[in-house]
Formats: sequence, structure tokens, C-alpha cells
Amino acid sequence: MKKVLLIFTILFMMTSYAQEVKQIPQINTNGEGKVKVVPDQAAIAVTVETKGNNAKDVKKQNDQKIEAVLKFIKKMNLAPEDFKTKRVSLNPQYDYEKKKHSYNATQTIEILLKDLSKYDELMEGLVDEGINRIDEVTFQSSKLGQYQSEARKLAMKDAKLKAEDYVSVLGQKVGKALTISDNSQTYYPQPVYAAMKTMAMDSEAAPRETLAVGEITITANVSVSFILE
Repeated sequence: MKKVLLIFTILFMMTSYAQEVKQIPQINTNGEGKVKVVPDQAAIAVTVETKGNNAKDVKKQNDQKIEAVLKFIKKMNLAPEDFKTKRVSLNPQYDYEKKKHSYNATQTIEILLKDLSKYDELMEGLVDEGINRIDEVTFQSSKLGQYQSEARKLAMKDAKLKAEDYVSVLGQKVGKALTISDNSQTYYPQPVYAAMKTMAMDSEAAPRETLAVGEITITANVSVSFILE
């Protein structure tokens, strides 16, 4: 009997609690904010690749070219923290038809170019000093954090505007936000992959314009639940 009374007491309390809990009228919307900016920096990855039949000679030749490349980069007055060696490799390769071994040495350097007006001069000089592979060029902004903040604010405004559009025909108003979820993906600048080509230049010709950086888009996405008043 005591167990039955206990069960009824629990059920009564749960029913009373459920009646007291009221559903809060709300609306859920998504917002998107986009900021388009002209990039002011370029992240460049370049490689010296050397091939030959003798491992020691191949590595030596590769090192000599890299030394010349690094000296040139320093002459361009780039800060020491703006360039670094990323990868070094020396791999044997076997030709099954000729039944001979050969070797392939590579060294990759990453450069952060903060002055895009030096782009053509830098790329031409790198090739002249021995770079024979341009792996990628990625344009980016030095004010990424600032533009991401602007994009997030625009996303919130967009979410609220959508909510106001929906409830305007109902005679209700959009109140405070209940929940906010940031759905933005990590921003990764899109690289431009460059094929290697000869950079011949006529000293009497007019300066070339080989760079069209365009704009990059920084996007923020948000989901918001608003109280309806």
C-alpha cells in the first residue's frame, strides 16, 4: 500500500511540474555574414628539386641552389621570421627498365610576402637562383581577425532580420536571444597552384603586371533562437 501511495505521489508531482513548465514561444533562424577584402599578403611555397645518379652529388647540388635562394631572399629584406625551410628530402628511385638507381633531392621554402608590390621581383629572382617548382601561392589578409569579427556581426544581423520578417505578419516581435550557435568553418585561404614557366624579361620592356589578386571572402554562419514577444 505504501508503494502504491508513493507511486501516485510521484506521478502527481511530475504532472504538477509539467503544468508549471510553459513552452516559451520562440523562432530559430540562421544568419550569414560575408566580408570581401583585397588581400595584402601572399604565402608562397617554392621548391628546389635536383635529380642525378649519385646521392652525394645530388644533395650537394641541391644545397648549393638553396643557399643561393636564401641569400637572394635576404637581399629582398624579408624579415627572418617570414621565411623558413619546410621540407628536406633525398629519395632513391629505381628504373626497372634500365635497372639503375637514381636520386631525387628536394628542399621546400615557405615565404610570407607582406608587400605584394615585390611579388614579381621575388618570383623572378627565385627562379633565377634555382627554384624550379612553385608549389602554391595563397593570398591572405593581415587583418583576418578584424574581418572575421565584422562577418560575425553581419551574420547576427542577418539572423535577426530573417526572424523579424517571419513574425511581422503575426503581430509579434522578436525578443532576446535564447541560444546562439556559431556554425562558421575555419577560414582557409584558397591557394593558387602555379605551373613552372620561364620568366624571361626584356630590360627595355615596360614593367609587367602578372598579379591579379582579386578579392577574398571571409564568411561567418550562425544559428540563433529568439524569444517571441
